[in-house]
Amino acid sequence: MTLQTNSLDGRHFDGVVLEPGKVAGDAEHISFGKGLFHSSACDAYGYVAGPYSASDDGDGVRFEADTESPQYGKLHWIGRITAGKLDGTLTMRREGTEMHKWVVAGESR
Repeated sequence: MTLQTNSLDGRHFDGVVLEPGKVAGDAEHISFGKGLFHSSACDAYGYVAGPYSASDDGDGVRFEADTESPQYGKLHWIGRITAGKLDGTLTMRREGTEMHKWVVAGESR
């Protein structure tokens, strides 16, 4: 069963963005609303909310989103939400290179 694009609208997750190999990172608040995905950790870099898609994968929901900054390029987000926990990765694509980070967050109510 595929969920509608806005199936995660109204949900919010607080956590951290980590670089590979690190145990501490930037505070993160991820929100879904009006069919858009938003990362607060990326605000300082000029990234704006971008459209997301979501699909049911049995016991969780998978999502993908793309956000963009005029200065820093594109971020592609892939994640999974299960039992109120969001686990995901973001990939920065800039000038032919890729950089990966992880996102771990719990749902805020």
